[in-house]
Amino acid sequence: MAVIRQKMKSPQGTVRRLIIRLVFACIILGLFVWQASAAVLPQDRSDAMYHSYEGGGISIDGPSILLRKKIGNKVSVSANYYVDTISGASIDVLATASPYSEERTENSVGVDFLHNKTLMSVNYTSSSENDFEAESFHLGVSQDFFGDLTTLTLGYSKGNDEVGKTGDDSFLELAERHNYQIGITQVITKNMILGLSVENISDQGFLNNPYRSVRFLDPNTERGYSFESELYPNTRKSNAAAITANYYLPYRASVYGEAKIFSDSWGIQANTYKLGYIHTFGDDWIVELRARHYQQDKADFYQDLYTRSAEFNFRARDKEMSTFNNLSLGLSVSYEFQFSTDSLLKKSTLNLDFEHVNFDYDDFRNVLSNASTEVVPVGTEPLYQFSANITRLYLSIFY
Repeated sequence: MAVIRQKMKSPQGTVRRLIIRLVFACIILGLFVWQASAAVLPQDRSDAMYHSYEGGGISIDGPSILLRKKIGNKVSVSANYYVDTISGASIDVLATASPYSEERTENSVGVDFLHNKTLMSVNYTSSSENDFEAESFHLGVSQDFFGDLTTLTLGYSKGNDEVGKTGDDSFLELAERHNYQIGITQVITKNMILGLSVENISDQGFLNNPYRSVRFLDPNTERGYSFESELYPNTRKSNAAAITANYYLPYRASVYGEAKIFSDSWGIQANTYKLGYIHTFGDDWIVELRARHYQQDKADFYQDLYTRSAEFNFRARDKEMSTFNNLSLGLSVSYEFQFSTDSLLKKSTLNLDFEHVNFDYDDFRNVLSNASTEVVPVGTEPLYQFSANITRLYLSIFY
């Protein structure tokens, strides 16, 4: 399900995207199989997951519960409960404020309808925390053609955000988001599947973070610079395209890859490359190794240091708007338990997933470095970099 929302407080939006990517990477083989034969209802299952993120001064963890059940052979319903408990603060926040803690709760429900070779999906998600409320709706259609060798998917999502600000009860801003998706998956040979997808996103309203600030030269201060609030445009158009491939090897294994490009009206250009290998050992164990590289150029209105206050109409110093890259390496291990044929349960899997990510920023500087090392001139502080670890442990029961 596509959820279109922008987390406004550092750096949880990035963390959440990483966790979502991790989920996709962990079950990518299953996704490819599902895309090649899309006109099938998802399996009945229950999942219980614990997730943890540590990196960049932030700690995030919490549980997630997923339930999915068929009603007859034409309808499948699902519900998901997800919690993030966040503590600490990123370097952006620590430059102007103190660490914080909060909890985010997300609830989602969905219905899938199967009619011949057409699968239709409707989903609703709501997310709540002390200073942010979001909801999104998603509609999707998947259709098989040409002897089930080709699958066409269409999707539309709409999101609405209410942005508040801790300590200011009068602050309330709104944002609206629209997301359009189209994709096609083709079985090339008995061992190879190719996919192509295109996505368009339109955002309007309050699109920046009420807590983030830009810095500008100020000779009247001891440190040589001051801070003021960021100011973003109130519209943003984004486009993305991706090509995926999965090749099944003759010894119960597969390799997969993905290449994705992204651009938006703010001047950001980005690309992503991913490569993975999945191997089955016996009837019980599945091991996956994967690597992913992401690189982006900065937004047109991003600067680490401005020469004066209100230098331009739009100003950003959010490190997610800067030029940076990250490299992630992941490992997943799954063990499958089979039940007896007369049991109500079909099978169960225990899954452990770990990912290590390194972030390197080309034009975002560590302004906190002068607090513990030799003082350097303003604008020449060390470039920022950090690493993060993401761990997921979950149990799935199929019935």
